[in-house]
Amino acid sequence: MINKIVDTMSEAVAGLHDGASIMISGFGDAGAPAELIEAVIAHGATDLTIISNNAGSGETGIAALIKANRVRKVICSFPRQAASHHFDTRYRAGEIELELVPQGNLAARIEAAGAGLGAIFTPTGYGTLLAEGKETREIDGRNYVLEYPIHADFALVKARAADRWGNLVYRKVARNFGPIMAMAARTTIVQVAEVVDLGALDPEVIVTPGIFVNRVVRTSAAANA
Repeated sequence: MINKIVDTMSEAVAGLHDGASIMISGFGDAGAPAELIEAVIAHGATDLTIISNNAGSGETGIAALIKANRVRKVICSFPRQAASHHFDTRYRAGEIELELVPQGNLAARIEAAGAGLGAIFTPTGYGTLLAEGKETREIDGRNYVLEYPIHADFALVKARAADRWGNLVYRKVARNFGPIMAMAARTTIVQVAEVVDLGALDPEVIVTPGIFVNRVVRTSAAANA
């Protein structure tokens, strides 16, 4: 019997290792798997590469990972926000590496990994510092930059509900990066507010099929709002 539900956060992040690359869903707080991130901190893995929309802010989430000195590199689109002081401090001290990726390129490169593509050509970044050293090509009179897929060892994703097979539905814009990250990681770990009976999710509204999900852990509804 297929059952991807695990009982605890620590069980959900079991197998996380030093040096792992981790995709983390979310756009700001929307869709960010806060309790899974706390579990990663408690787990103790270090030297991590974090792939996300941002580099965290305040004292929670990715910012807490950085504060705990667990992060070696961040691949993101928005490294600095008003309260991104932990990233800012470590970056200025040369203690953390940054790969800056325009948001559309970030999504496209993650999608390319999930689709099994070898590379993509994108016009975004052409003629800028972000394209230095990269292959470029003119296609139909427009200039493009060659970008490679972004894969990860793990994806931490927040969804609204799942069944025991790992089929997922999301809450409105909290969907953001979750579906494509689930496809691009070797191990996808999902926190949900609700676990429903098999067959309770309408197949027409399932966003992420369970084939892309390895573990699901239920958390409080408030944490998944």
